[in-house]
Amino acid sequence: MSKYLIRAKIEIDGVVEKHDIVGAIFGQTEGLLGDQFDLRQLQDKGRIGRIQVNTKIQGSKTIGEILIPSNLDRVETALLAALIESVDKVGPYDASLKVVDIVDLRLEKIKKIMERAEEILRKWSKEKAPDVREIIKNIQEMLKAPEPISYGPDELPAGPDVEKADTIILVEGRADVINLLRYGINNVVAIGGARKVPETVKKLAETKKIMLFVDGDHGGDLILKEVLRNLKVDFVARAPAGREVEELTGREIEEALSKATSVFDYLNNLVKQGSKEAQHLLQIQQKLHKLPVEAKPAEVKEEAPQPPPQPVEKEETLMIPGKLAEDAKALIGTLEAILYDQNWNTLKKIPVRDLVNELASAQPGSVHGILLDGILTQRLIDTAAEKNVKILVGARLGKVEEKPRDIVLLTFNELS
Repeated sequence: MSKYLIRAKIEIDGVVEKHDIVGAIFGQTEGLLGDQFDLRQLQDKGRIGRIQVNTKIQGSKTIGEILIPSNLDRVETALLAALIESVDKVGPYDASLKVVDIVDLRLEKIKKIMERAEEILRKWSKEKAPDVREIIKNIQEMLKAPEPISYGPDELPAGPDVEKADTIILVEGRADVINLLRYGINNVVAIGGARKVPETVKKLAETKKIMLFVDGDHGGDLILKEVLRNLKVDFVARAPAGREVEELTGREIEEALSKATSVFDYLNNLVKQGSKEAQHLLQIQQKLHKLPVEAKPAEVKEEAPQPPPQPVEKEETLMIPGKLAEDAKALIGTLEAILYDQNWNTLKKIPVRDLVNELASAQPGSVHGILLDGILTQRLIDTAAEKNVKILVGARLGKVEEKPRDIVLLTFNELS
């Protein structure tokens, strides 16, 4: 569930389509506030939702409403709202875009709960009803979030017991810390939204055990990998699939932490499932724990004598039909992906945000090529390689540290 919903009105001095408006929003905001606030990247990470546009024609003008779900915090959401107001053109026509409201969806949910509570109290006539004002006061106290402290030189959001606890629970952001504090868990500290592990956390890991507690979604996977590459971790805990730490109940938090496993058991389990990346992370953790690094499995050596593919086969595998360029043009602004079989027949079209999960459940070799109106990320590339996808074509190429050998990466510009 998104935290906020940005509602904006747009008026254009000409007749345009919905995808023209979406394309203008992405195109005219790109790079204004740097890569960290790029709308496509925010959408790929699940920090903002799919942009919805409702329009109608009035004479020679197009007017409409734009809806943007946001999982950013209040300040970032306000910045996003101001950013989209900078759009002043749609195609060749002048445009005016104005944010009319930012709805706090969580407050709307609480309002409905309060209205339902009031309704229940009215019907509660057989017994003496307690003081409604006292109930509301207690509910307000329960909803009042405790304030984290600022810990260390990096001023990271943290609980009050970080110094005296033997084990530190490491989470992603301030909201996660607040939720754990709400249920009495005080030995918690957040990375603070930094792309790199802060030095304050690295110092803690020198003298304390670290339990990494991350969201049960793709964002959690990214944080998990980043931390394991750079920090000695002792235990790993995950929120339930598709859930975030900041939204868990006390019972769900207790259950997730009770299921925490050692970092070596966690990574070894992924290695058994065939993850090469987990093997690499396992070796990093062994070095950080100052343990002997395990040798690569013997099976890898047995595969070495196999002959490489013949040049003719390689050429056939990499053939790209001309229709792909036309498909790419039609895909711009839709934030969708098209999956193709070996004969370049369309298997299905899905939202980009669902692509990694779709591939993860696909049979190896069933998907030959993918065209997506999104960024080619390391996570997507690795998943595609594991499923024997041969060609990935995206709007842009993200930061790729390691490119698998048997996959071709292209951008829309290179395709055209």
